[in-house]
Amino acid sequence: MDYGAALDHLETLINYESRPRAGRVHGLSLESMRRLSDAMGDPQRCYRVVHVTGTNGKGSTVRVTARLLQEMGLKVGAYVSPHLVAPTERISVDAEPIEPETFGAAVGDVARFTDHLRMQATWFETVTAAALQHFADVAVDVAVVEVGMLGRFDATNVVEAEVATLTNVGMDHTDGVGDWRMAVASEKAGIVKPDSTVVCGETDPGVREAFRAEPHAAMLERGRDFGFDNERLAVGGWSADLYTPHGRHEGALVALHGRHQLDNVSLAVATAEAFFDGPLPEDVVDAALASVRVPGRFEIVGREPLTILDGAHNPDGARAATATLNEDFAPAGRRFLVVGMQSGRDVAGVLEGLEAGQAELVVCCTAPTARGIPAAEVASAAIGIGAAAEAVTDVGAALERVFELAGPADVITVTGSFTVIGAAKVALGPSGP
Repeated sequence: MDYGAALDHLETLINYESRPRAGRVHGLSLESMRRLSDAMGDPQRCYRVVHVTGTNGKGSTVRVTARLLQEMGLKVGAYVSPHLVAPTERISVDAEPIEPETFGAAVGDVARFTDHLRMQATWFETVTAAALQHFADVAVDVAVVEVGMLGRFDATNVVEAEVATLTNVGMDHTDGVGDWRMAVASEKAGIVKPDSTVVCGETDPGVREAFRAEPHAAMLERGRDFGFDNERLAVGGWSADLYTPHGRHEGALVALHGRHQLDNVSLAVATAEAFFDGPLPEDVVDAALASVRVPGRFEIVGREPLTILDGAHNPDGARAATATLNEDFAPAGRRFLVVGMQSGRDVAGVLEGLEAGQAELVVCCTAPTARGIPAAEVASAAIGIGAAAEAVTDVGAALERVFELAGPADVITVTGSFTVIGAAKVALGPSGP
């Protein structure tokens, strides 16, 4: 297949990222993905794997870990989700996204296997299989793989994690009924294999116990074995002292906005050192942390007005975005929000986390996906928490509306869904606002 044909083929497949899904956890199975990978010769066994799960911070942790491993001289594949504009963003080798035509050929190869097996793979299963095969084809030394949803029955869980990393457990992909935190933790812990070293970034004792209960080789815990201290705001990011079982990295400069990124960075350094079972050289840590980029995570795309794209889609992520704005920038001007969300999210919780009630105006759009909540419903939720809000369905039109109102000293934050961020990138174009 060429790239266009691959996109057309993917459009015919069930895509749980963009279409409503009943059950969330119930009824999930890894059987079809195992059958597909077995038919393809289990390409994921051709290289070592770091597997990353969690509610927030997975993408950042994957990218930082991959950069650290690359700086150590390894050829590194990275698989992340979701994408912002094009699916090629999901698959990269040494931080370079897969070429469109190579992506098309990989998807075509997977399609031939599914046709031969007479099976209906989902969108995510197909792209995951394409990624795992691509990493084998180009002979990566290690793949850093982000879980799509939860873990145990996620399509990525055909890999055998040498290091299984958890960022945290928050309210996402859950109905919030009963002891939801432990239910989610148990599903995420499914990525742990008997030979895995677990690197646990969650501090809740119950969550840690869920991971400890899975057969594993060793376990590192935030606070006890790794973390950071002496953090301080720096030009273009944050500086902190990082510690792991193998030593300390003093004054590490992280070129990412937000104190919360220090959680992700310390987790990534612990993950990389667990992979090598030894310390990383200082120059490796310095080079990786100075060069890493995480698109769509507090990404600055314009100044005067300050324009930010952030994919926060749950209350914890929204609070982190607000804290980053307040702490890293402390803007004196008015604040405008462009917010669009997908079904199954805590709309009011996200708006409260964004401090929408204190914004000059919240322009609510419809996330451009079948799961997109109508702009009017998001606006109604915003008004319900005391915000000034209006509905503008199209993301591009919503951006035009806030740019009409915002002055050079003001701030515009576009958030609520990665699909909104992707649409905003397209609308803004390569030159920005």
